[in-house]
Amino acid sequence: NRLLRHAGLLDTDSDSGVSEVPVPADDTPEVLNKALSGLSSRWKNWWVRGILTLAMISFFFIIIYLGPMVLMMIVLCVQIKCFHEIITIGYSVYHSYHLPWFRTLSWYFLLCVNYFFYGETVTDYFFTLVQREEPLRILSKYHRFISFALYLTGFCMFVLSLVKKHYRLQFYMFGWTHVTLLIVVTQSHLIIHNLFEGMIWFIVPISCVICNDIMAYMFGFFFGRTPLIKLSPKKTWEGFIGGLFATIVFGILLSYVMSGYRFFVCPVEFNNDSNSFTVDCKPSELFQLQDYGLPPVLQSITGWTTVKLYPFQIHSIALSAFASIMGPFGGFFASGFKRAFKIKDFANTIPGHGGIMDRFDCQYLMATFVNVYIASFIRGPNPSKVIQQLLALRPDQQLHIFNSLKAHLTEKGLLPALEEAA
Repeated sequence: NRLLRHAGLLDTDSDSGVSEVPVPADDTPEVLNKALSGLSSRWKNWWVRGILTLAMISFFFIIIYLGPMVLMMIVLCVQIKCFHEIITIGYSVYHSYHLPWFRTLSWYFLLCVNYFFYGETVTDYFFTLVQREEPLRILSKYHRFISFALYLTGFCMFVLSLVKKHYRLQFYMFGWTHVTLLIVVTQSHLIIHNLFEGMIWFIVPISCVICNDIMAYMFGFFFGRTPLIKLSPKKTWEGFIGGLFATIVFGILLSYVMSGYRFFVCPVEFNNDSNSFTVDCKPSELFQLQDYGLPPVLQSITGWTTVKLYPFQIHSIALSAFASIMGPFGGFFASGFKRAFKIKDFANTIPGHGGIMDRFDCQYLMATFVNVYIASFIRGPNPSKVIQQLLALRPDQQLHIFNSLKAHLTEKGLLPALEEAA
């Protein structure tokens, strides 16, 4: 029973029987403590959160200016920190057992999963670079086998580390690590995919989640009266509804501003001539102004019959709505997790906000939605992926496909036109 209680498999109270995890108290900078010493705890927390939020937004602007590759590195750093915070909670709860190799194996599996995902991403989006470099071409060809071999090594290390009387607990922690990888690494990988489709697919969803978090907090702070959900007692319906409308308006306006700049709308590509990663293209129809007819009700109010919008602004309504309606459930999920282990925050990295995972709990759910949305409604077949598969075929198979494609284009009447244009 003692082992089951410590493993969280036998309840001893109304929650889960897990002892409280010792997380350090919020470390507010001394300068803020002195400046806000005369305020009540409620208003002090409001100012601390506000000042640190502005600081984080300023940092966000700086890394956007530095470009997509820097953003990718920041996402990787955030992923590692979030993984560390969740794994540390597990270690803090069960550290008395001194599980052999637990921390080492956790970080090893993180390395394996990142190698697999980032290798897939490089092959998909930078095929020309991979084909140009011999070492990268070899790694790309055998990428999945190498990834499996790395994971299999960690699996064998885990089996060899099993200790009598602690089998159940060790398998419990093995599952803990893999669920953490699923939540953090897999979804952060989707953020990278969204980023390579164009920075606008990265910035707008993240900004909508940030806007909703801020506006829901503001509406709830000043007008909140009706509790929304028991998992987060401070969340209110007033904050939820106010944040929804504010986020939709914000998403439409931000999308309008960003859609006019190639730096934000063009996908990340590797330029062989300059030997560098570039963000330059002819914007697709998604980012070109078009006329849209207004409903009769709005025509009578505004006097306009049509309005010019970027098609992406229509998509931004769906992104904003998801960030406001479904995005908070990522936060509720995190709240339930923290309640299960009786902790206030994942860490105390950011004064007034908690840990990095406390700020990114909604972002990961949003990233998954954006990736699914792009695949379902925006992106067609990937030409570079098709070419990659064709080049992997035997010469006779490539010739057969060439002849079939030539016959198809000739039948459609496209090949003569292409030859005349050439």
